[in-house]
Amino acid sequence: MDKNRIEEFQDEREKLDQVVMKYAGTNIKRFYNLDWQVYAEGALPKKTKELIGLVSSLTLRCDDCILYHLIRCYEEGVRDEELEEALAIGLVVGGSITIPHLRKAFQAWHDLKEQKEPSKKPRE
Repeated sequence: MDKNRIEEFQDEREKLDQVVMKYAGTNIKRFYNLDWQVYAEGALPKKTKELIGLVSSLTLRCDDCILYHLIRCYEEGVRDEELEEALAIGLVVGGSITIPHLRKAFQAWHDLKEQKEPSKKPRE
């Protein structure tokens, strides 16, 4: 993954969400709102919630979701050691079938860290 892949992912996600919202009815809009709200600061800090989202995404093997939560984890100040422990849980829960996604996750994390500052776009 080159440095531009992260920005390309964020741009594409934003563009596609705009199309979704053009056609979305109440139920889809409510789901998007719920998705946004569950990651807000609460009894659990945002950082913890993003790590939970990341582990869930790894076990479900959704590369787009993994990348999204990696970006958010980076923005929330997750340390390498925290990331590794969280991904280890996802690997144990998800099994060896998650290894290709684990590889991509660590590559994306490496790319994020190599960048000076990833483009920070608001959550939709």
